[in-house]
Amino acid sequence: MFGIPGKQAVTLTSAAARQVARLMAEKDAKGLRIGVRKGGCAGMEYTMDSVSEVDPHDEVVEQDGAVVMIAPMAQMFLFGTEIDYQVSLLDAGFTFSNPNVVDSCGCGESIKFRDVEELAAERSGL
Repeated sequence: MFGIPGKQAVTLTSAAARQVARLMAEKDAKGLRIGVRKGGCAGMEYTMDSVSEVDPHDEVVEQDGAVVMIAPMAQMFLFGTEIDYQVSLLDAGFTFSNPNVVDSCGCGESIKFRDVEELAAERSGL
């Protein structure tokens, strides 16, 4: 919907692609759906769910055996995002390097995006 021909909406690092493919195999899923919802102290949160069916309105990204689907409402907010999977001594999880984020909370659990009209104008080339 908000894509640029020949350019994936999101990219995955090798570590993220391996983890998504592993989760798909473990849960016998068609892929991992990524979205956003209202919540957290900065206003929005990422969502990630394994899914058994592809929604025809999802933006589908396939990379190195991993399938990521972007929910329609989230497409303009996630365009250009790089998804990584990082492991540290205390935790492991997906991280998002998203050029559309203007602020985040101190705990890193929620984000604030640029204005919706600004994002839509940028994506349509205005």
